[in-house]
Amino acid sequence: MNLHSGQAPAHTTREDFSEYVAHLQLHMALQARNLVPTLTDAEGSREQLLHQTQATIEKLVSRQSS
Repeated sequence: MNLHSGQAPAHTTREDFSEYVAHLQLHMALQARNLVPTLTDAEGSREQLLHQTQATIEKLVSRQSS
């Protein structure tokens, strides 16, 4: 840090920023990997959601008929 101006030299700031961006990109990539299901999981969860929805609708309809 330059003691006279109170600011860090431009090349240090740029390097720090580049390092921060690289760290952020890595973090985001790891987060996305944990959040996005694989294609086979997506198929299974979509099918599971469909079955749950059908079961819920059938329960509601059967209760209304009674």
